[in-house]
Amino acid sequence: MSRVNDEQAIALAGLFQAAGLVEQIATRGMVPQNSFETSIYSLFVTDPGNTEQIFGGVDELPYNLGPGFRSLQELLDKSRNEQNQDVIRYGLSLMHLEKKLSKRPDLLQTIGSRIDQVSQQARYFGDGSEESLETPAVYTHPSVIANLASLYQDTLSTFNFRIQVTGEPRHLQNAENAAKIRALLLAGVRAAMLWRQVGGKRWQLLFFKSRLRPSIKKITGR
Repeated sequence: MSRVNDEQAIALAGLFQAAGLVEQIATRGMVPQNSFETSIYSLFVTDPGNTEQIFGGVDELPYNLGPGFRSLQELLDKSRNEQNQDVIRYGLSLMHLEKKLSKRPDLLQTIGSRIDQVSQQARYFGDGSEESLETPAVYTHPSVIANLASLYQDTLSTFNFRIQVTGEPRHLQNAENAAKIRALLLAGVRAAMLWRQVGGKRWQLLFFKSRLRPSIKKITGR
Protein backbone atom coordinates (compact mmCIF):
# COMPACT_ATOMS: atom_id res chain seq x y z
CA MET A 1 0.00 0.00 0.00
CA SER A 2 2.96 2.37 0.44
CA ARG A 3 3.07 3.29 -3.27
CA VAL A 4 -0.63 4.12 -3.22
CA ASN A 5 -0.13 6.17 -0.05
CA ASP A 6 2.78 8.03 -1.68
CA GLU A 7 0.67 8.90 -4.71
CA GLN A 8 -2.21 10.06 -2.54
CA ALA A 9 0.12 12.21 -0.44
CA ILE A 10 1.55 13.83 -3.59
CA ALA A 11 -1.91 14.53 -5.00
CA LEU A 12 -3.11 16.00 -1.71
CA ALA A 13 0.01 18.16 -1.45
CA GLY A 14 -0.74 19.45 -4.94
CA LEU A 15 -4.31 20.19 -3.94
CA PHE A 16 -3.47 21.98 -0.69
CA GLN A 17 -0.62 23.87 -2.33
CA ALA A 18 -3.05 25.35 -4.84
CA ALA A 19 -5.46 26.13 -1.97
CA GLY A 20 -2.68 27.74 0.05
CA LEU A 21 -1.55 29.89 -2.87
CA VAL A 22 -5.12 31.09 -3.37
CA GLU A 23 -5.20 32.11 0.30
CA GLN A 24 -1.86 33.93 -0.03
CA ILE A 25 -2.92 35.93 -3.07
CA ALA A 26 -6.23 36.82 -1.42
CA THR A 27 -4.62 38.01 1.82
CA ARG A 28 -1.14 39.20 0.76
CA GLY A 29 -1.33 39.75 -2.98
CA MET A 30 1.75 37.64 -3.76
CA VAL A 31 3.00 34.05 -3.85
CA PRO A 32 6.38 32.27 -4.21
CA GLN A 33 7.06 32.05 -7.93
CA ASN A 34 8.33 28.46 -7.93
CA SER A 35 5.27 27.18 -6.07
CA PHE A 36 3.00 29.08 -8.44
CA GLU A 37 4.81 27.70 -11.49
CA THR A 38 4.61 24.14 -10.14
CA SER A 39 0.86 24.31 -9.57
CA ILE A 40 0.09 25.90 -12.93
CA TYR A 41 2.44 23.60 -14.85
CA SER A 42 0.63 20.55 -13.44
CA LEU A 43 -2.36 21.45 -15.62
CA PHE A 44 -0.30 20.81 -18.74
CA VAL A 45 1.26 17.46 -17.78
CA THR A 46 -1.48 15.43 -19.42
CA ASP A 47 0.37 12.17 -20.06
CA PRO A 48 2.78 11.61 -17.14
CA GLY A 49 4.83 8.48 -16.71
CA ASN A 50 4.10 8.60 -12.99
CA THR A 51 2.46 10.84 -10.41
CA GLU A 52 5.73 12.54 -9.47
CA GLN A 53 6.26 13.86 -13.00
CA ILE A 54 3.15 16.02 -12.73
CA PHE A 55 4.98 18.16 -10.17
CA GLY A 56 8.49 18.11 -11.58
CA GLY A 57 9.81 14.64 -10.77
CA VAL A 58 10.88 12.69 -7.69
CA ASP A 59 13.96 14.77 -6.84
CA GLU A 60 12.14 18.09 -7.09
CA LEU A 61 9.05 17.20 -5.03
CA PRO A 62 10.34 18.43 -1.64
CA TYR A 63 11.02 21.84 -3.21
CA ASN A 64 8.22 22.15 -5.76
CA LEU A 65 5.49 20.92 -3.40
CA GLY A 66 7.05 22.08 -0.14
CA PRO A 67 4.19 24.45 0.82
CA GLY A 68 1.62 21.80 -0.10
CA PHE A 69 3.25 19.16 2.06
CA ARG A 70 3.46 21.63 4.97
CA SER A 71 -0.25 22.41 4.65
CA LEU A 72 -1.07 18.71 4.48
CA GLN A 73 1.10 18.05 7.54
CA GLU A 74 -0.77 20.77 9.42
CA LEU A 75 -4.08 19.20 8.49
CA LEU A 76 -2.91 15.83 9.81
CA ASP A 77 -1.18 17.00 12.98
CA LYS A 78 -2.71 20.19 14.30
CA SER A 79 -5.96 20.67 16.14
CA ARG A 80 -8.78 22.32 14.26
CA ASN A 81 -8.20 25.65 16.02
CA GLU A 82 -4.56 25.77 14.91
CA GLN A 83 -5.16 25.04 11.23
CA ASN A 84 -5.50 27.68 8.53
CA GLN A 85 -9.22 27.29 8.09
CA ASP A 86 -9.39 29.09 4.75
CA VAL A 87 -6.82 26.74 3.20
CA ILE A 88 -8.68 23.70 4.54
CA ARG A 89 -11.99 25.12 3.30
CA TYR A 90 -10.61 25.78 -0.17
CA GLY A 91 -9.09 22.29 -0.31
CA LEU A 92 -12.30 20.51 0.66
CA SER A 93 -14.28 22.75 -1.70
CA LEU A 94 -11.97 21.78 -4.56
CA MET A 95 -12.67 18.12 -3.83
CA HIS A 96 -16.40 18.80 -3.93
CA LEU A 97 -16.12 20.76 -7.18
CA GLU A 98 -14.07 18.00 -8.80
CA LYS A 99 -16.72 15.45 -7.83
CA LYS A 100 -19.32 17.51 -9.66
CA LEU A 101 -17.04 17.90 -12.66
CA SER A 102 -16.48 14.12 -12.86
CA LYS A 103 -20.18 13.76 -13.70
CA ARG A 104 -19.93 16.18 -16.65
CA PRO A 105 -17.98 14.54 -19.49
CA ASP A 106 -18.89 17.44 -21.76
CA LEU A 107 -17.09 19.92 -19.51
CA LEU A 108 -14.16 17.55 -19.06
CA GLN A 109 -13.76 17.40 -22.83
CA THR A 110 -13.97 21.19 -23.10
CA ILE A 111 -11.33 21.63 -20.41
CA GLY A 112 -9.03 19.11 -22.08
CA SER A 113 -9.25 20.66 -25.53
CA ARG A 114 -8.78 24.20 -24.23
CA ILE A 115 -5.80 23.19 -22.11
CA ASP A 116 -4.24 21.93 -25.34
CA GLN A 117 -4.95 25.28 -26.99
CA VAL A 118 -3.44 27.22 -24.10
CA SER A 119 -0.38 24.97 -24.20
CA GLN A 120 0.21 25.90 -27.83
CA GLN A 121 -0.22 29.55 -26.97
CA ALA A 122 2.42 29.20 -24.24
CA ARG A 123 4.96 28.20 -26.90
CA TYR A 124 5.12 31.84 -28.01
CA PHE A 125 6.30 32.94 -24.58
CA GLY A 126 9.25 30.54 -24.73
CA ASP A 127 11.51 30.23 -27.74
CA GLY A 128 8.85 28.65 -29.95
CA SER A 129 10.22 25.12 -29.63
CA GLU A 130 8.64 21.99 -28.20
CA GLU A 131 11.38 21.97 -25.55
CA SER A 132 10.26 25.36 -24.27
CA LEU A 133 6.94 23.79 -23.30
CA GLU A 134 8.80 21.76 -20.69
CA THR A 135 9.75 24.97 -18.87
CA PRO A 136 7.15 25.77 -16.19
CA ALA A 137 7.81 29.52 -16.34
CA VAL A 138 6.25 29.89 -19.81
CA TYR A 139 2.89 28.84 -18.36
CA THR A 140 2.76 31.70 -15.87
CA HIS A 141 2.84 34.46 -18.49
CA PRO A 142 -0.07 36.84 -17.75
CA SER A 143 -1.77 36.00 -21.06
CA VAL A 144 -1.65 32.27 -20.30
CA ILE A 145 -2.98 32.83 -16.79
CA ALA A 146 -5.77 34.99 -18.20
CA ASN A 147 -6.78 32.20 -20.58
CA LEU A 148 -6.79 29.65 -17.75
CA ALA A 149 -8.93 31.99 -15.68
CA SER A 150 -11.35 32.33 -18.58
CA LEU A 151 -11.45 28.54 -18.89
CA TYR A 152 -12.33 28.25 -15.21
CA GLN A 153 -15.12 30.81 -15.58
CA ASP A 154 -16.56 29.10 -18.66
CA THR A 155 -16.65 25.65 -17.06
CA LEU A 156 -16.31 25.25 -13.30
CA SER A 157 -17.95 28.58 -12.52
CA THR A 158 -21.13 27.37 -14.22
CA PHE A 159 -21.90 25.01 -11.32
CA ASN A 160 -24.30 26.15 -8.61
CA PHE A 161 -21.57 25.40 -6.08
CA ARG A 162 -19.00 28.21 -6.00
CA ILE A 163 -15.79 28.51 -4.02
CA GLN A 164 -15.98 31.74 -2.03
CA VAL A 165 -12.52 33.27 -1.72
CA THR A 166 -12.10 35.75 1.13
CA GLY A 167 -9.28 38.19 1.77
CA GLU A 168 -8.21 41.80 1.34
CA PRO A 169 -10.51 43.61 -1.12
CA ARG A 170 -7.56 45.48 -2.68
CA HIS A 171 -5.95 42.17 -3.60
CA LEU A 172 -9.14 40.45 -4.71
CA GLN A 173 -10.20 43.37 -6.90
CA ASN A 174 -6.88 43.35 -8.75
CA ALA A 175 -7.57 41.77 -12.16
CA GLU A 176 -4.22 39.97 -12.36
CA ASN A 177 -4.69 38.51 -8.88
CA ALA A 178 -8.23 37.42 -9.70
CA ALA A 179 -6.93 35.61 -12.80
CA LYS A 180 -4.21 33.88 -10.77
CA ILE A 181 -6.77 32.72 -8.21
CA ARG A 182 -9.03 31.20 -10.87
CA ALA A 183 -6.07 29.51 -12.57
CA LEU A 184 -4.95 28.06 -9.23
CA LEU A 185 -8.46 26.81 -8.48
CA LEU A 186 -8.34 25.00 -11.82
CA ALA A 187 -5.00 23.48 -10.81
CA GLY A 188 -6.50 22.48 -7.48
CA VAL A 189 -9.34 20.67 -9.18
CA ARG A 190 -6.80 18.87 -11.35
CA ALA A 191 -4.99 17.71 -8.18
CA ALA A 192 -8.32 16.62 -6.66
CA MET A 193 -8.97 14.58 -9.80
CA LEU A 194 -5.53 13.01 -9.48
CA TRP A 195 -6.21 12.17 -5.84
CA ARG A 196 -9.43 10.40 -6.78
CA GLN A 197 -7.68 8.56 -9.61
CA VAL A 198 -5.10 7.12 -7.18
CA GLY A 199 -7.84 5.90 -4.85
CA GLY A 200 -8.33 8.88 -2.55
CA LYS A 201 -11.62 9.36 -0.73
CA ARG A 202 -12.59 12.27 1.49
CA TRP A 203 -13.29 10.14 4.56
CA GLN A 204 -9.70 8.87 4.45
CA LEU A 205 -8.57 12.28 5.67
CA LEU A 206 -10.48 11.61 8.88
CA PHE A 207 -9.75 7.95 9.51
CA PHE A 208 -6.52 7.05 7.72
CA LYS A 209 -4.23 9.99 8.55
CA SER A 210 -1.55 7.64 9.88
CA ARG A 211 -1.11 6.13 6.42
CA LEU A 212 -0.09 9.47 4.91
CA ARG A 213 2.47 10.55 7.51
CA PRO A 214 5.18 8.00 6.53
CA SER A 215 4.79 8.95 2.87
CA ILE A 216 5.16 12.66 3.63
CA LYS A 217 8.28 11.98 5.69
CA LYS A 218 9.78 9.77 2.99
CA ILE A 219 9.13 12.27 0.21
CA THR A 220 10.16 15.45 2.04
CA GLY A 221 12.87 14.00 4.26
CA ARG A 222 11.19 15.53 7.30
